[in-house]
Amino acid sequence: MAFVLGALLPLVWALLLSGTLTLPPGAPTGLRWHAHEMLFGFGWAVLFGFLLTASKNWVGVRGMHGGPLLIAVGLFLVERVTVLVAGGAPRGPVVFLLLNATGAYVIAYLVFTLVRYRARDTFPDNWVFVVALPVFLLAKNLTLDPTRHGLGTTLAIGLFRVAFVVMFERTIPQFMKNAMSQELPRRSWLDHGIKGLVLVAAFEAWLPSELAAALLGLAAALLLGRLLTWKPQVAFRSFGIGVMYVGYAGLAVHLALAALTRSGVAVGRGALGTHVFTFVCMGLVIPSMLIRIAQGHTGRKPLFMRTDRLALGLMGVGALLRLVATQLDAQHYNTYIAIASACWSACFIVIGLRVGPFLWKPRTDGKEH
Repeated sequence: MAFVLGALLPLVWALLLSGTLTLPPGAPTGLRWHAHEMLFGFGWAVLFGFLLTASKNWVGVRGMHGGPLLIAVGLFLVERVTVLVAGGAPRGPVVFLLLNATGAYVIAYLVFTLVRYRARDTFPDNWVFVVALPVFLLAKNLTLDPTRHGLGTTLAIGLFRVAFVVMFERTIPQFMKNAMSQELPRRSWLDHGIKGLVLVAAFEAWLPSELAAALLGLAAALLLGRLLTWKPQVAFRSFGIGVMYVGYAGLAVHLALAALTRSGVAVGRGALGTHVFTFVCMGLVIPSMLIRIAQGHTGRKPLFMRTDRLALGLMGVGALLRLVATQLDAQHYNTYIAIASACWSACFIVIGLRVGPFLWKPRTDGKEH
């Protein structure tokens, strides 16, 4: 689903923005549909897939599979159709249920698993997910609300920031140790402080502007400070790890821009701060992690082939067009959006065609899962 939606959704948005395509009468407005589907279509496919897979390593319980996983995918597909035909109309109980069934089903499973097997959880800070995951349902419904759309989008991005902070904290030191024989310095007060700040800052729209700006700015400074101690000069010797560092830096820049916005400073055009997060952080890191996961969790050695590097390079070009060219040449804004969308889609098509088939085959090492 992540590969399919990553390839499809940006192209549809570019066609909507150009006026070439229109949504059905019952759908949300184009911008609300775009935000909802990128966050709760593509974004949830990635986040839920990651968490359902990671739970096996965290608490020693196999993630959702077989019939229950098929139900989750079915609900997810029904939700995509429901958003298109009724996501923008007044919602009765049936439509409300169809729009929330996937999230409620998967989030309940994940929270139950983390709470039930808390005693053997190898990561004591998984309480962050127990707290943050249910709030996604609030963010989702606010995003579809015509009058509170901005609140929902801001909250959803804030919650995704939390997930990325946790993921970076867990994977980068491991990758540096395994691939580069480098032990990165860890300070528990700093790690917990960053997670706490980012979690509270997810609710920035409900906080006084000065407080929200302070939390966001401090989180950005601490993230950047920690990054500088994590040996970036060594990390960039590896393509895959270097991409992670770029995404990490993108998260810090995004938080700094969000802090400026809350302080009343105008930051670019076209939701620049938001798209620093979506393109540099999500756009580069998610394909990189999918390459690793699709190979590593099917018994293959995680390798970045030439086509993978090309695909991530296309995403980088898309990021430059979306974040830089649109600011320097407003006259051709929609053109840059269209090309950036095509770059994003091409990245997921190329990577999906290479590693996607691995997910349909037995593991190469003979293990069941």
